[in-house]
Amino acid sequence: MKYNVVVASKNPVKVNAALDGLKRMFPEDAFMPTPVSVPSGVADQPMSDQETLHGALNRVENARASHPEADFWIGIEGGIEKFNGELAAFAWVVVQDREQTGKARSGAFFLPKAVQELVEQGLELGDADDQVFGHSNSKQKGGAIGLLTQNALDRRELYEQAVVLALVPFKNKAYYLNPRQEQQV
Repeated sequence: MKYNVVVASKNPVKVNAALDGLKRMFPEDAFMPTPVSVPSGVADQPMSDQETLHGALNRVENARASHPEADFWIGIEGGIEKFNGELAAFAWVVVQDREQTGKARSGAFFLPKAVQELVEQGLELGDADDQVFGHSNSKQKGGAIGLLTQNALDRRELYEQAVVLALVPFKNKAYYLNPRQEQQV
């Protein structure tokens, strides 16, 4: 089948992560992306797990309102949260179709102190990364994780895994739409 997918971002990293995750879970289908810039309703740099999830949910709702004819809507929101004095970075992914919603969080990693200090002064993570590592527009490339791992893992891969996890309910609709109904595996 061929599906229209609205990705709630024009950032190529997020668009490609969404498409790659969909292709991994549904290799027999085709996905036609429509990247849209919609507001998250949260700070440019979400500073908690809850705020980050809220931003991803808002992006999906705003994408759905702007393109109600689509088959899927996907929101990806990167965020950070402080744990024991250190900042961890991660993302939330929310996927909707006409019947259900899937949500998942990416893996998390801790940021270097120099990056943490700039973020705590009000810079977005991508801007702090660019300043500390001497790069430009890293958030549309490998992101902090790409810089820190010398691209052994980049932002698209980190987000793609969370997209796959958010698609679990779509791959297993019988279990998620009819939770009381016993199913054969």
